[in-house]
This record gives sequence, C-alpha cells and structure tokens, in this order.
Amino acid sequence: MAKSLDRRTFLSQSAALVAATVATPSLAGAAAPEFAPPKLKTKPGSAYDNRPPKLETVRVGFIGMGARGPSHLDACLNIEGVTVVAICDPHLPSANKGAKMVTDAGRPAPKLYTRGDEDFKRMLTAEKLDAVFIATPWHWHVPMAVAAMEAGAHALVEVPAAVTVDECWQLVETAERTGRHCMMLENVNYGRDELLVLNMVREGVFGETLHGEAAYIHDLRGQMHEVGHGTGSWRTLEYAKRNGNLYPTHGLGPVAWYMDINRGDRFDYMSSVSSPSRSRQLYAATLPDSNPHKKLKYVCGDINTSIIKTVKGKTILVQWDEQLPRPYNRLNLLQGTKGVWGGFPNRCVVEGMTESTHAWAQGADLKQFYDKYDHPLWKKLEALAKEHGGHGGMDFVMVWRIIYCLRNGLPLDQDVYDAAAWSVITPLSEASVKNRGRSYDIPDFTRGKFKTMKPIDLMN
Repeated sequence: MAKSLDRRTFLSQSAALVAATVATPSLAGAAAPEFAPPKLKTKPGSAYDNRPPKLETVRVGFIGMGARGPSHLDACLNIEGVTVVAICDPHLPSANKGAKMVTDAGRPAPKLYTRGDEDFKRMLTAEKLDAVFIATPWHWHVPMAVAAMEAGAHALVEVPAAVTVDECWQLVETAERTGRHCMMLENVNYGRDELLVLNMVREGVFGETLHGEAAYIHDLRGQMHEVGHGTGSWRTLEYAKRNGNLYPTHGLGPVAWYMDINRGDRFDYMSSVSSPSRSRQLYAATLPDSNPHKKLKYVCGDINTSIIKTVKGKTILVQWDEQLPRPYNRLNLLQGTKGVWGGFPNRCVVEGMTESTHAWAQGADLKQFYDKYDHPLWKKLEALAKEHGGHGGMDFVMVWRIIYCLRNGLPLDQDVYDAAAWSVITPLSEASVKNRGRSYDIPDFTRGKFKTMKPIDLMN
C-alpha cells in the first residue's frame, strides 16, 4: 500500500502544480513567442511628427484603378497643387479609365504601367514621385508600400495596411528608416459624424472616455459573383482561408482617435471569438456551376467579436460581419463619464445638454450638437466634399488633408504606428479565435514613445 502524503508535502506539490499551470503559454495571456517584437535598428517613435520639406506641387502616382483608386484620383484632380504623373494597373481597361479621368480634367495624360503585377517597380524607378496611392488586393499592400518608401515616395495605402504581424513591423521599420510617411487611407476618420464626435471629445463634452464600440457590418455576399476581375474575385478567397476579424479599421480608426491611441494611450491586449460559418456556404450554393466560388469551403465565422483593452484600462468592442442579411453598421459608439454618442442611427445623451439621461436624443434634437461642434475641417470643405467626394464626402476630405499636409510640411494625421496598430487586430484575432478566445498582447509599435506623443491635431 502506498504511503499517504502528509499535509506539508501535499500543499508543496499542489503549489508547484498551480505555478506550472499558470505559466503554461496556452492558458496565460502573455504574448505568444510567434508574435515577439523584432529588434529594430531604427529609432523608436521616429516616424511620429515627421515633417519632410514642403512640396509646392505634389507629384503623385497610383497603383490600382479598381474600386478605390478612381475615388482617390478624382479627389486629386480637384485639389490645387497636385500633378498626376503615372498610373499602374495590369488590367488595361482600368488603367485606361484612370488615364481618361486625367485627360478629361484637362490635365496631361499620365504615363501608364501595365506590364503585369510587378510593373509598379518599373514605375517607381522611372518616375520621380512624391507620393503613391496604393489601392490593390490586400496581399500587395506591404510590398508596394515598402517599395514606394524605398523609392523616396510617401506611401498612402488602402485598408488594411498589412495582413500579418510581421508585415506591420516591416512597415514601421521602413517608415522609420526612410523618413517617408506611411499612412493607411482610413477614410471613415474624415466622415462628418466622426469628426463631430472627435470635436466633442476634444471639448470635453463626454467627460473622460471609457468605452468604445466599432464595427464593419456590411453584407458583401454579392461580390461572390465577381470572377476574374473586381474586388470579389480576390476578396472572396479570404473567407475560405481565414477566420477572424478581417476588416476592423473602418470602425476602429475613429474610436482610436477619440481615445488618443498611440498618443498617450495604446492598445494593450485583445481577445476574439467567431460564430459558426454558415451564410457564405449557403449563398455559394445559389451561384452558377461555372463560378469557382461555388466550390470553395468557407471557414470564416459569420460574425466576429473582439474586445480590446488599452494600457489606461479603456475597453473597445470591435465587430465584423460581411455576409449576414443585416443593414450596414459601424456602431461608432463612445461612452464617457458625462455622456454617450451612438451611431446608426445617430443618437446622443449628455448630462445637462439632453432632456434625459434615460432616453436618447435623436433626429432634430441633435441639431444643437451639429450647430456647436461641427468640426471646422468639415465646415471648411463641406461643399467641395459633397461635390467631389465619395462616401458622403469623407474620401475628398481625407485626400485634401493629405495634400495640404504635404504641401505645408506637416505630419500626416495618421502615421505608420496607427496603420500597424489598427491593422494588427486582424492577425491577432485569427490567433485568438484559433485558441478558444485566448488573450493576445498587442505590439507597441512605438516602443514606449506613445506616452509622449500628442493627440491628433486637425486644426493646423
């Protein structure tokens, strides 16, 4: 018969077992080894407040004339101080469409680069460009942005800026080493309502900000009909190989501005879960047999919910859903100690300014907030934005602001640290979903410099 354990031995062995369990990586919330930050040789935070010399005329090139490229091009053609030098797109009809937009505006025809997927390298070598707009499939964003910065041009890259943690670090290292801007083209930050809320935050209307809610909820199943060309031809494939929060920045970007992320606070850690994957498989069954998307097995959950905690303890909910039958929504909710704003539909409660803290002020009751807090940048550009800008004018405001900053030697409103921090949510969400919602540390791409970085200033 085995000798029984005495009480001291039992407690000692139990404590050792508990300690070993807590230290087990699969149960702990610490950063996983695969996401350990690299040892960069560049100066931490050096891409913040970057002020290259003023440009009297901004010479721009475009890579990609599909869904988003023409919008950026149209804005540039209606902003003073911009010369469209070159357009690159291997799809000749799209490249020609962009060129026609330029000549129809009474400008000299741009040089076209259409010799395949990598002809952008020839464009960057042959042309002297100050900035390059990149609006291509996601997996091309980092290679093209890095190449642009290496060639001496500022990289203006569509969302998401990167699709892996390593790619996020690559953008940071390249921007710090070359001294070029790398801005993710998060247009939603320049929407009227988002600028209004930002101004209200700056004026202290909501008190101390505590919690935000962001989302990209948009039924995009119809893109599955696009085969060979168009956004759906490549984006549909993402849902067949990835499971996570695949497109977080439209909702998250504005909330990050409201909360001064990377400017006094930063994302600390996150957890993510996905629902079952159903809707795309059901929709695929309705496609014609000739459509290759019909045969794919879709693995991405229909709706993903991620929770972020900041270093200062604030919380952010980020949801994603691009396939369920549901109206468009970005949530755009901000809760503070004195009140709350919610979007879709817009509604607000502020102590001392709304009739009740138990009922939303909506519709005409919001007029007082727009009258008093409409952002000066929006008021300045509203007429032009509505005439030339997509998505309610936010596209034009964003591009106008980029050109203004480049011509005046000012830092861009969004820097490479924002591009990396907002984009990294996707790969971390994939890891978290795969590991039962495990918490993952979010890299500090500023390497501690966020503590002294100042809140975004759109008033200069």
